[in-house]
Amino acid sequence: MSSPESRFVRACKAQPVDRTPIWFMRQAGRYMPQYRAIRKQYSLIEICKQPKLAAEVTITAAEELGVDAAIIFADLLLPLEVMGLPFHFSAGEGPVIEKPLREKDDVVRLRIDRAADLGYVSEAVRLVAKHFGSRLPVIGFCGAPFTLASYMIEGGGSRKYINTKKLMYSSPETWDILMRKLVSVVSEYAVEQVRAGADTIQIFDSWVGCLSVEDYRQYALPRTTELVKTLHKTGVPIIYFATDSATLLPSMKQTGAEVIGLDWRIPLDEGWRSLGCNGAVQGNLDPVLLFADWKELKARAADILKRAGGRPGHIFNLGHGILPETPVENVRALTRFVQEHSGSTR
Repeated sequence: MSSPESRFVRACKAQPVDRTPIWFMRQAGRYMPQYRAIRKQYSLIEICKQPKLAAEVTITAAEELGVDAAIIFADLLLPLEVMGLPFHFSAGEGPVIEKPLREKDDVVRLRIDRAADLGYVSEAVRLVAKHFGSRLPVIGFCGAPFTLASYMIEGGGSRKYINTKKLMYSSPETWDILMRKLVSVVSEYAVEQVRAGADTIQIFDSWVGCLSVEDYRQYALPRTTELVKTLHKTGVPIIYFATDSATLLPSMKQTGAEVIGLDWRIPLDEGWRSLGCNGAVQGNLDPVLLFADWKELKARAADILKRAGGRPGHIFNLGHGILPETPVENVRALTRFVQEHSGSTR
């Protein structure tokens, strides 16, 4: 049983709701004591690969915070493994891809026939959807082709994306083979999450903000649009989120995603205007404001709600994920404030 008529899903479709729905990127994570306790026994990947554990972490966070949607606990890079590109997490450094892509042959060798091996994620979705029933919608997610490609080529996170852009510019044919392969695997993976009970899919394009508008339109937009179109066949709304994306927003809208995520670098009303005020937007509080005192945090949250103006189609979120060490009580208080304040001002 899912929640196609929930407040959150209605907002994704820019339909009127009684108050602004709220959830958080990375709402299950190291800032939460329950999650830290589980991490003492299991690695991040071990949690992802055990559906009961992933479901428990997802459910605990959503219930603890009182949010309006539960996002499945998984890692962006899981599809890399089934494509033949193993990775691990290095303490303090994040993900490390053991053999980054450098040549056309590396790309050609990537497999696209093992997406079903990621079934542990859809099984976790099924468990969460069963737990919440129609009480709370479930968000599935996947990485966007550009962001996954950049990890595969750089071998981890990057500041300049030199290797990624070098391949993109010098070998557009190889780049397109890689992007097509990623769309093939990621779309199958995300569709399975919907079949298991996800009410929406969020596509994370965390690193695409490193591109100029021209490069985004040439090297990222076509395949991201293809991914969105494939996921639309499931009937659920799609959220498309990127950071450093203020200049890219009108182009991102062309993917056809119902909801565009805004980071904190652009005022919410300005971001929405750049999208033609069509469709829905999600965001966009700076995650670091959760470390501020309550007076400041409340004022900034109220300002975002004011900029949204009560128009249908605003989902309150951060402009990126919750950071480690964030005080849990601030996240809870923000949730309550948005729920109460947005309802009373409509």
